[in-house]
Amino acid sequence: MEAEGLDWLLVPLHQLVSWGAAGAMVFGGVVPYIPQYRDIRRTQNAEGFSTYVCLVLLVANILRILFWFGRHFESPLLWQSIVMILTMLLMLKLCTEVRVTNELNVKRRFFAAADNKDEEVKVPPRRLYLDFDPHHFWHWSSFGDYVQCVLAFTGVAGYVTYLSIDSALFVETLGFLAVLTEAMLGVPQLYRNYRHKSTEGMSIKMVLMWTSGDTFKTAYFLLNGAPLQFSVCGLLQVLVDLAILGQAYAFARRPQKPAPHVAHPASAKAL
Repeated sequence: MEAEGLDWLLVPLHQLVSWGAAGAMVFGGVVPYIPQYRDIRRTQNAEGFSTYVCLVLLVANILRILFWFGRHFESPLLWQSIVMILTMLLMLKLCTEVRVTNELNVKRRFFAAADNKDEEVKVPPRRLYLDFDPHHFWHWSSFGDYVQCVLAFTGVAGYVTYLSIDSALFVETLGFLAVLTEAMLGVPQLYRNYRHKSTEGMSIKMVLMWTSGDTFKTAYFLLNGAPLQFSVCGLLQVLVDLAILGQAYAFARRPQKPAPHVAHPASAKAL
């Protein structure tokens, strides 16, 4: 009788916790990028953030959505992918605008110093997706070029998935590639830090949020019986996050070697 009396409280409480966990899965992944986004807007310098992080997450989440068509998994994970894709496009838009503006400002100062009478400003050469230049891949001059690339990849991957959706081997491989790509999220940042022997410009808050979010996400996978690929690659992702935190600690104990970045005027306004 007493147990039945508690049901009216426990059942709604359990439902509330489930909704909270689902909401955390959908929106928790984008929270780490808020401090990095704000730092870029404030400093007008995007050199400390590797845009290849955006590439990794875009590819991973597009593949995860395609995997859903072959093997349905929980809806919060599907919505998480959609929200993350939109967030990464916003990050790319900001980084591209800041970088192009800084390049143009440097050109203006260079020509002004060379000849004060010459008022002509030479615009930096445009780097376009449709040029298909591998040296400038993912370093284009317009946000529209990134959108074209993402749409092209989505179209090709979607068509291949449509043709092979009946193959269990293809579907499982697609799911593994999706979560493995996401597990490599921190690798571009890890490599950039190693190459410059510095974490200058990288938001420590972002990495701490990566670590806590990935830990929560991996626990969510394990407790809710998500496909095995999700759990294994979630653990790998946590290890990469810890490695980046280890870099931040190690480089903080030695004289910093500033990461090269484009100078920007102190008076520049946030986008």
